[in-house]
Amino acid sequence: MLVGIGQIELFIPESGSLKSKRFVLNSIKTKIRNKFNVSVAEVENNDKWQRCSLGIAVVSNDRKIIDSTLSQVVALIESDVRVEVIDHSLEVV
Repeated sequence: MLVGIGQIELFIPESGSLKSKRFVLNSIKTKIRNKFNVSVAEVENNDKWQRCSLGIAVVSNDRKIIDSTLSQVVALIESDVRVEVIDHSLEVV
């Protein structure tokens, strides 16, 4: 069993409150969960309006599937015009 872990740092330029930040993040998290069947949660910067860190976890027995899934999740987030990806790290344990 292999576990893929991803951490993605986001900047949300149009967010002016925690409520607007949560609206954007909930939309992105739901889209990720529905399309890829992975676990996703906000893991850092919970109290900052325009910053966010998402944690993503994937379990599989094939490293190629994990790498592909995590890369596709990052691509999906990068394609969303409401956020900017500042940094991301992906690893397999």
